[in-house]
Amino acid sequence: MRDFVSKTARSIKPSGIRKFFDIVAREKDIISLGVGEPDFITPWEIRDAGITSIKKGFTQYTSNRGLPALREEISSYLKSRFSVSFGADEMVITVGASEAIDATLRAITDIGDEILIPDPSYVSYGPCVELCGGTPVSVPCDGANGFKLTPETLESVITEKTKAIIFPYPNNPTGGIMEKEYIEKIIPIIIKHDLLVIADEIYAELYYGEKFTSIASFAELDGRVVLISGFSKSFAMTGWRIGFVCAPEEILNAILKIHQYSIICAPIFSQYAALSALKTGKQDNYQTVEFMKEEYDKRRKFMYHAFKSMGLECFEPKGAFYIFPSIKSLNMTGEEFAEKLLKEKRVAVVPGSAFGESGKYCIRCSYAYSMDNLKKALDIIADFVKEIKNK
Repeated sequence: MRDFVSKTARSIKPSGIRKFFDIVAREKDIISLGVGEPDFITPWEIRDAGITSIKKGFTQYTSNRGLPALREEISSYLKSRFSVSFGADEMVITVGASEAIDATLRAITDIGDEILIPDPSYVSYGPCVELCGGTPVSVPCDGANGFKLTPETLESVITEKTKAIIFPYPNNPTGGIMEKEYIEKIIPIIIKHDLLVIADEIYAELYYGEKFTSIASFAELDGRVVLISGFSKSFAMTGWRIGFVCAPEEILNAILKIHQYSIICAPIFSQYAALSALKTGKQDNYQTVEFMKEEYDKRRKFMYHAFKSMGLECFEPKGAFYIFPSIKSLNMTGEEFAEKLLKEKRVAVVPGSAFGESGKYCIRCSYAYSMDNLKKALDIIADFVKEIKNK
């Protein structure tokens, strides 16, 4: 019997995250810092909007593009929050930002095209490029400069086959950001080489410090930015699977065709919930976006100081809800450290190598957990680090 699995699917490595998630799911006594999911429940007003839509019998397909009212609200939200101008007719509502990433890459990538990906970055970018027949090209980013994308490094990896760059800031797994002045330094290179920018801004609301600057807000890049975001992280709506993609007309039409054939539309009740998130979610007295961000900020500072007190080199994250300490001083790779920590101490973290070669000597820890859990886990990790140093 012949092998029916495609060569491409066979060659793609399994997610470096899932290995640890699967172990945690099977064994209940493990303290996990691995999952990139808010520990908050979706605010009640948002949940109620989804429930109400079902009670009213809104159980049909929407248009392929998504509810007009939701697209209008997203357009206003992007303009007011980030000075980004995309009209309601310039976006498609997707099944999470993940579908938006996949559909965008399928819409733009021909066989042999090179897509640049800052390294380290979210695990799905490279495999999605490969599934399209393209070649993912890593752009190494260094913790010493905050994991920023530098003009020199970017220029060094561009070839005549380079078509686009994924711009994933705030960054998963590092918590790194690209401030306005740093974005301005790479814009001339993007224009010079006629590149498309795929901006994954799913963590835009989780930004600690000055207001987030979207690369889509720069007039010089009009017509060459695809903006991807969603509601999972900012509004604690991971299970609702609702995102969106904004793009120039020609690219959006291609994305829409792929979306039509593969998905049809995002779930209608999730769309109504998302509409409520933008209209009323921020007025909730408890689990508002700002409240959640303040809680993450407290945890961020706690974890940063905890790892520094262990004597580990650690970049202070400026966005998202991850921290990416280096364990190179322990003479171990991130994978060795994570496996040993899980086996001996029953604490789960993710090896940095899951996110690219630049993360080989790092581990990713999420602080989307209660402070009690974080304190327990960090105490155990501190003891574990001591034991390694004393051997």
